[in-house]
Amino acid sequence: MLHALSRFRRRRTLQGGAAAVVVLGLLLWWVLPLGDEQPTGSLTFSTGVRSGVYQRYGQRLEGALAKDMPKVSIRLQNSEGSQQNIERVATGKADFTIATVDAVATYLQSGKPGGERLRGCVRLYDDYVQLVVPRGSDIRQVSDLRGKRVGVGQKGSGVLLVADRLMTAAGVDPSQDITPVEAGIDTMPQRLVDGELDAFFWSGGLPTGAVEELSQRLDIRLVPLESPLISRLQAAGGSTRHYRSAVIPADAYDHAQRGEAVQTVAVANLLITTDRTDPRMTEAFTRTVIDSRDRIGREVHAAQLVDLRTAIYTDPLELHEGARRYYRSSKP
Repeated sequence: MLHALSRFRRRRTLQGGAAAVVVLGLLLWWVLPLGDEQPTGSLTFSTGVRSGVYQRYGQRLEGALAKDMPKVSIRLQNSEGSQQNIERVATGKADFTIATVDAVATYLQSGKPGGERLRGCVRLYDDYVQLVVPRGSDIRQVSDLRGKRVGVGQKGSGVLLVADRLMTAAGVDPSQDITPVEAGIDTMPQRLVDGELDAFFWSGGLPTGAVEELSQRLDIRLVPLESPLISRLQAAGGSTRHYRSAVIPADAYDHAQRGEAVQTVAVANLLITTDRTDPRMTEAFTRTVIDSRDRIGREVHAAQLVDLRTAIYTDPLELHEGARRYYRSSKP
């Protein structure tokens, strides 16, 4: 009987030891970042025009990504804006980017290369269209742009897309009735100061630093984009359904607005990639965008508006599998 009891105790001891090993293994798996769970390799993030919101956001996001994905080499690439960003990602020249949803929808409808491979990760913040003029200008509405020198954004920008559509909706032919100047937010403010432009369009998060700085050097105002114009814009159908009426808050640009809100057009931005991107990379990228919102938002105000409750809505793009994994894991 003593021999049997001894065997029983040895068996219990062995079982207990095995259980301890299993528990220790599970604890190590949970605590330590195992290699195959972290993304590796490199990625290119196409941003935007120097001094624009895309570029400023991308610079600050780069630091957060480097911390969260230490095994990934990250490269930022400036661009002309949404249209060029989408083309780069769709054709494999970049891995991630930010673009306005109207530009994404336009790319898909045009049947351009790689459109079917585009995927959404995060619905970010809204861009607000800003038509900027000197305060003493006789431009009071978009139709007053006839005969004027107008900054319309760079060739590959989302600004150019919406500016052309707004002018067309107002009965202004952007190729005949104005002198279009294809320039970005990095040069348009100075051109307005120098008298080389009578007005310029910009579409970006609020406040845009370049517009704020301009308002402190030159007495400017924002031209309202009234509801009837927006209705005509939306009536064109297709990707114009993504535009909505919005208001630039009275305190967005203190010097330019003098306490008055300005009616305008808004359109959402999306973080996009393609189905070629490793789901682990996309999941980690999406997590960083959400987790770094408040930290980046202290320097780039638009980043504060990223909302987990709406981030998942990336219409017209299908959600990337890696982003879907993140949203599933983030449910309470």
